[in-house]
Amino acid sequence: MKILAFGDIHGDASQAKKLAEKAEKENVDLVVLCGDFTDFDKSTDNIIGPFKKKHKKVLLIPGNHESNATADFLAEFYGVKNIHGYSVKYKDVGIFGAGGANVGPNVSTENEIFDNLKKAFNNIKYLDKKIMVTHSHPTETKMEKFSNFIPGSRGVKKAVEKFKPDILLCSHVHEAEGIEEKIGKTKVINVGRDGRIIEI
Repeated sequence: MKILAFGDIHGDASQAKKLAEKAEKENVDLVVLCGDFTDFDKSTDNIIGPFKKKHKKVLLIPGNHESNATADFLAEFYGVKNIHGYSVKYKDVGIFGAGGANVGPNVSTENEIFDNLKKAFNNIKYLDKKIMVTHSHPTETKMEKFSNFIPGSRGVKKAVEKFKPDILLCSHVHEAEGIEEKIGKTKVINVGRDGRIIEI
């Protein structure tokens, strides 16, 4: 299974178009938006549409720059899925997620982040392969050290340690784009605005 994951494009329609072209060229099975795809709930035009035109399946979660209501609206409008607190199964891979962050205009508490991930995980825990999708990066990671003002999430860290997904896809800290590290056996990837191709 081949995935293109990205986040933090903040309403940049030209970047969305480039990423949709990349998704088509790489023949990905799935596109995952790790939050902050709008600019404070504005600039929603031509963010999801380019991927639908390429007939790509899309999953998304809200970041801290859009509300879950905006994520729900876009998901319904374009016929894609918001997995904030939910999970999906593609082939034999379970994908579960929770958006929001502990800073910014749309704040989630650490308990809310963990509880949403727990609820989502419960539906796909029987599967062998699991991918967790969050906006925030975990606390006590290299990613956290790239910013003096964006802390990692204790809720995300707790979920990684408890649920042990194969991969965690996140964004949030722009300066940490492309950083990969491990928490136990979980590969943590900050996908950033340029996106990452992941095969599982």
